[in-house]
Parts: sequence; structure tokens; C-alpha cells
Amino acid sequence: MSNPSFAVLLAAYNGMRFIEEQISSILQQENVDIYLFISVDESSDYTLAWCEGLSLKDSRVTVLTPGGRFGGAANNFFRLIRDVDFSHFDFLAFADQDDIWLPGKLSRAHEILSKTGAHAYSGNVVAFWPSGRKVFIEKSQDQVRWDFLFEAAGPGCTYVIRKDLGCSIQSFIKSHWDDVQKIGLHDWFTYAFARANGYRWVIDDFAGMLYRQHEQNQVGVNAGGRAFVQRARKVLNGWGLTQSALIAQLVGLGDDPFVKRWSSGGRAGLLWLAFHAWQCRRRTRDKIIFSLSCMALCVAGSRRP
Repeated sequence: MSNPSFAVLLAAYNGMRFIEEQISSILQQENVDIYLFISVDESSDYTLAWCEGLSLKDSRVTVLTPGGRFGGAANNFFRLIRDVDFSHFDFLAFADQDDIWLPGKLSRAHEILSKTGAHAYSGNVVAFWPSGRKVFIEKSQDQVRWDFLFEAAGPGCTYVIRKDLGCSIQSFIKSHWDDVQKIGLHDWFTYAFARANGYRWVIDDFAGMLYRQHEQNQVGVNAGGRAFVQRARKVLNGWGLTQSALIAQLVGLGDDPFVKRWSSGGRAGLLWLAFHAWQCRRRTRDKIIFSLSCMALCVAGSRRP
């Protein structure tokens, strides 16, 4: 039997510190056929030139025509999903530019998807720092009724998606291009779109990659005092719930009674949401933090999405 084929979408920006090691780990995946598509956000280093040079040497690598300044990973990934023709591949996967994939990362995803019949897969990661410190990051808690409106399924770089779901997401992005530009996290939206539209998502307890942490991470493991301050600011300015309301609207749940209770941003709705936190996040600690965050917004004043 032939190996399953994967279209791996990699969004890059000023990536020369780590991208060579990452791409090498992607191209060395075992028991799968890999085709790598790279979109380089307008960079000040030679990321684009290096990637284009690699594509001339390895037919498995395609670099998209420069698309200008995207301003963030989400818009760059949305561009990849919109522009890459992955209809003839079996699976779609996302990749960051600075991680290290273990050799069996994609074959494990294929195995789990084949056994479960699920449409999409994500997993745990091992975060690592320049000091050599490593920490297992668990994202495989049981899914709950509404978690997809308030968090991703885990790091987007662990996502593997069947072709039919990928094509549905692509079609939606093409027809709602201006709207998806307002979404800050492509992995959150991908998970929400899948769950809201009845696709089954499995979160594996296996960690198939090393998740590099450094000072230029756009999104990391949220560890340390600096990350805490950044999260606190987003809570108090209502960014997270604004994104939740936008995503709910885009995936067709704007009129759902659950969403309508809190999406206007009023104090009563936020207080109600605080007491329903167990339906909104997977991890116990995050349920508590989510509830307290909604209460903090009540105290700070309502935030209308």
C-alpha cells in the first residue's frame, strides 16, 4: 500500500535562526509522503531566498509567491489555506517555522485518525528552551460542549486534518476572506469550524514534537510573568470574548441561545458565563481562570464585542 500523502503548510517570518532544522525534521517524517508549502511574510532576513533555494533542490518543497506583509501568523496561515491546492492530498497539516518534529509525528496522526475515523487530530507537545529545560505540555483533556468557542484544540502545529474538512475550511475562507482577517488565531478558528460543523476531532495524549520557546514566539506556552501580564491585559480589554463572539458568528452559531446570553458583552451575560465555565474550557485550572476572568470583566465594566 502507498504511504498517505500530506500537504504541510508552513508560515514563515524572519525565520533563519531555526527554519532549516524545522524543515529538515518535516521532510524526514517516516512512512508518509510529504509535500511542503511555504508562505513567507515580508521579512528582513533571507528567509525567502533560502526557502526558494531549497525548492529548487527538493521537488517536495513549494514556496508561494510573496504576498506582502501579513502582520501575523494567522493571516499567513489563512493565505496558505486559501491558495494551496491540497485537494489531491490525503491530509493537511500546519507547521511553525521554529519547532522540531519527531520522525513519527505524522504517521502517529494517521494511525489515530484511521483507528477512530475522526476528521481532525491534534496532540500534546514537549516545550523546550535554549537553557535545555523541557516541559511536557498536556492539551489532551476531554473536550466539553463549548470549549471550541473559547480555546484551540492545542498548538496548531500539532493539527492534522483530513482532506474533506480541509477543503470545507478552504471554501469558507475564500468566501469570507475579509472576515477571517479579523481572527487572531488560525488554530482556534480551525478547531471551532470543525466542531461547529459536526466534524469529529480527536486530541491525542502523544507528544510528537519539540515546541521551541524563545523571545520571538508569537504564541508560546504562556509561562512566566511576562505571559501572565499579557494574558491579564487581554482579559481586561475583552479581546478573548470578542474573538469568541466573532468566531461563533462566523461558524454559524451567532444565534444559538448559549452564545446570545453573553456575546453582547453585558455584565449579566458575563456573570452568567462565569457560572458556566465548566462548559467552556477543558482543563480544570483553565475553567477556574475563565470564570474569574469573566467576573473581572464584570468588575472592570462590560465589553461589547
